Amino acid sequence: MSSSDKLPKLDQLICLAGKRAIVTGGATGIGKSITYRLAEAGAAVLIADIDSTNAEHTAKEFSASGYNVSCVACDISNNDSITNMVATAANTLGGIDILVNNAGIYPRKLLSEMTSADFEQVVSVNLTGLFNCSRLISRHMIEQKQGGCIINIGSIDSFHPSHKGLSAYDASKGGVEMLTKSLALELGQYGIRVNTIAPGGILTESMMSTVKGVPTKEGMAQLKAFMSRTALGRMGSADDVGRVALFLASELSNYVTGTTVVVDGGYLIS
Repeated sequence: MSSSDKLPKLDQLICLAGKRAIVTGGATGIGKSITYRLAEAGAAVLIADIDSTNAEHTAKEFSASGYNVSCVACDISNNDSITNMVATAANTLGGIDILVNNAGIYPRKLLSEMTSADFEQVVSVNLTGLFNCSRLISRHMIEQKQGGCIINIGSIDSFHPSHKGLSAYDASKGGVEMLTKSLALELGQYGIRVNTIAPGGILTESMMSTVKGVPTKEGMAQLKAFMSRTALGRMGSADDVGRVALFLASELSNYVTGTTVVVDGGYLIS
């Protein structure tokens, strides 16, 4: 028997059958693509989204296609809401094996116009909310004694500011980068892996809305300027991130923790 005969087959490595996942902000954009890829691989997925209408619509859409997807309304800046999300996951799914901290906001406001409340709002969602979700759900994973996987959605702005007016967002995503490493160091002893995905320019509905009036000339000029700085010369799709999330959630990455996968088409190297 060759050594390759002793290795698990690819379909076993990618399979998430029997796994229970939560995707915050999973109703639209990148979160929806991540939800789809995890569900497609066999996981039961709970969408936790502040927009309950969109969450219900997405859950019904995927359920109609035969996937095990449900939803719960959740505001991750509110601890009581997170507690309810965890309880719903425990009752609906029977446990939690995978957490994807995707929910986030990125309002653009120059420093001269920003208030401390503006700054705190962004941090409360993008960093504190992510921390509280990880804190409560990792506790649940530890009690299960089956390990687990936490995937945080950071940004290329964790490393380099991409636009003016994103100082609060950039600070929060820089925090996500270091928090990921710290959580990985603490939780590794329980078999819980913690990693980050740092997307670059991903063409989603919400991203389009931030680029002043696409498809106006000004909006298109901004998009072209951004794309000109990527090595691949194009914007990414939400599914480009969803595929990486599947890799990090599956056994393909079972010795990967405390690291960041940059999905930016080569923007940071330009």
